Amino acid sequence: MSEIESEFSNYFNYFTEVEEHFRRVRGTGLFLLSPLDWTLIEIWKNSGIPLEAVLRGIDVAFEKWRSKRSRIQMVNSIAYCAQAVGQEAQAMAGGPAAPRGRREVEAPFTLEELRQYLGKNAVDLRNAGMEDLAARLDTIGAGVEEHYRDLEQLEQTLTALEDKMIAMLRATLTEDELVGARRELDLQLRPYRSKMSADQLMMLEKQYLDRRILERAKLPRLSLFYLR
Repeated sequence: MSEIESEFSNYFNYFTEVEEHFRRVRGTGLFLLSPLDWTLIEIWKNSGIPLEAVLRGIDVAFEKWRSKRSRIQMVNSIAYCAQAVGQEAQAMAGGPAAPRGRREVEAPFTLEELRQYLGKNAVDLRNAGMEDLAARLDTIGAGVEEHYRDLEQLEQTLTALEDKMIAMLRATLTEDELVGARRELDLQLRPYRSKMSADQLMMLEKQYLDRRILERAKLPRLSLFYLR
């Protein structure tokens, strides 16, 4: 299997692949990723960082950690690997460019599972008073067979709807809630700030706050990456 074919075959398994690889390299099967970890993985995915670059970066970060004479603390966050992942992504981007044609993406879920996912999310949005967004999901669900044949386009549509939903929710947050969420993020990030650029930190804050907003509203993610 070529690198491009591998990338597309893992299209909807990005989060799972990274989670399992991190656990395996760390050597602790029961380790649970934190909201910060999931946010960082999402940023890598949204930024177009190849899965292979993330897996290589995790390997490199742990190799460096294990080479240290003093290993007082375990690696307790995937954020520890952020710098190495960025370097691997840059290295891969500097290699020879491979032609990228439009490829059909094989889904790890059935047509019926997709239909149920869209229907449940529409109900949740309608219960939250977001009738316009719920109606849009209903429309997508009505033509689910056609959308199932072009999952990349469907993912783009659902991501746009999710962005709109988050923007609506963000407007309802109080200043105290925003400050509290940022403090929480700062505490988690403190040991890893030196491994991230200013742009990465800014993106991480936005994505983390988006996650907290959805959790507060008890609303689901709409992206197909969360259909599992």
